[in-house]
Amino acid sequence: MDQFGKNKLTGFLTVLFAWFSMASWAAATEATSVSLDQKIDAWFGKITKPFVDVIFFKIKIGGFEAFAVIFWLAAAGVIVTLAFRFINLRCFALAMRTVRGKYSTPSDPGEVTHFQALSAAVSGTVGLGNIAGVAIGIQNGGPGVAFWLFLSGFIGMSTKFAECTLGVKYREFDAAGRVHGGAMYYLRKGFAERGMKSAGLVLAGFFAVMCVLASFGGGNVFQVNQVAAQLVNITGGDQSFFADKQWVLERSWH
Repeated sequence: MDQFGKNKLTGFLTVLFAWFSMASWAAATEATSVSLDQKIDAWFGKITKPFVDVIFFKIKIGGFEAFAVIFWLAAAGVIVTLAFRFINLRCFALAMRTVRGKYSTPSDPGEVTHFQALSAAVSGTVGLGNIAGVAIGIQNGGPGVAFWLFLSGFIGMSTKFAECTLGVKYREFDAAGRVHGGAMYYLRKGFAERGMKSAGLVLAGFFAVMCVLASFGGGNVFQVNQVAAQLVNITGGDQSFFADKQWVLERSWH
């Protein structure tokens, strides 16, 4: 076996030993009535509850309760769709031609092509929103959820158009030619143009902090949790060896 093969084998055995060590430690430290997974979940629940209660408060409509944030997001999508005269339909063909590179030239500013930008955006949304999110929605609300998800995606195309346009308009290039942009930039610069510089700085800073937190929650924890849940499901469900050790799985995959 060459040195590369030995290194791979050593690395695999090290990870395997660490995983079993954590699993053994977890089994030894768990209480008989409350598992370690439940303790961790309860601890995070206490920390995030005040923030969750502010964002996801409910309103009553016709005897039913619904999250107010859903209507806020839907209203933004409808307003932008009407303001741009259904650009999600009118310019769909143009968008496809742009992604194919029909209007691109080697001298265009930027570090990635239109197709690369689309691929990066899709890779970060398909698993989290279009697979896990849809499955959870249909499981909780029934098949009718699919229609509302389609409708929200339709108006969300207009919202995304507005976001991307602002991102390109207010992006910056450093001395090395690297691109810097995003909501942090257009919030700060856009509000400053309207004489609300302080508000723009606060919103830009808040967005940046939320992005960091979302990178842990949405970009890592949620997806790894889905993988761990599927492993538990196919190895016996509640009777699985991994049922009360999901934190070990998630830590290992991270």
